Amino acid sequence: MSERVQLTIDNHVATVRMSRPEKRNALDADMFDGLLRMGKRIIADNSVRAVVLHGEGKAFSAGLDFASFLGAPDLMQKLLARGEESPANLAQRAGWIWQEVNVPVIAAVHGFAFGGALQIALGADLRYVTADAQFSVMEIKWGLIPDMSITQTLLRLVPIDVAKELTFTGRIVSGDEAVELGLATKVSDDPLADALETAHLIATKSPHAIRAGKTLLRDAPGMSRADALKLETALQVGLLGSPNQTEAVQANMMKRTPSFKDPE
Repeated sequence: MSERVQLTIDNHVATVRMSRPEKRNALDADMFDGLLRMGKRIIADNSVRAVVLHGEGKAFSAGLDFASFLGAPDLMQKLLARGEESPANLAQRAGWIWQEVNVPVIAAVHGFAFGGALQIALGADLRYVTADAQFSVMEIKWGLIPDMSITQTLLRLVPIDVAKELTFTGRIVSGDEAVELGLATKVSDDPLADALETAHLIATKSPHAIRAGKTLLRDAPGMSRADALKLETALQVGLLGSPNQTEAVQANMMKRTPSFKDPE
């Protein structure tokens, strides 16, 4: 069996590909394991400055492969297991680990992004989607609620009444409507190409500033006003006068391409 999730790194950009095209990248136990493993590899690789996440074949992902879990309660218990390294259980980390990754993550979405697959896409920082992509908080169809970190992602993107309507109805939303609602960042004829272009642009910026920016925008919404303002200052103080910040200033003043060093 080939690896469910593939990782390539080129010029500081990591590309993560869900690779189960014959099943429209449906999420089975191996897919969950692969997403978590690749997320951890990226976290440990300080040379990575941006990430693109996409699905091979005709869809981003059709969501949970229920058939693969039927009659296997041990697998379901594994998905619900919660370790010490993250507040999220294994199922939740398939989506949340892209926020634990300390560099920007862009999801390139085409075809289906249903149920758990939508929650994986929501874990990314940006979502580039085709106009005819299909999104759904589909768990209600199966008499369930979404439980793959949606409380930490969807509620930051759309008003609560929109989140409720999507969750209560399970209706399918197009890529165009997803952008209108705030589920997606922009519509693209070629989301993967555009995501890679943006990722490579991000990779030309100071990696320390990019990481600080992700930390700020990820953590501040859950803080009190006072703590969020303190976080701004603390992150900025850590950047001021640092080698990469000095290099950014000098490169701009001299009108040359900056040469940044990756975190150690």
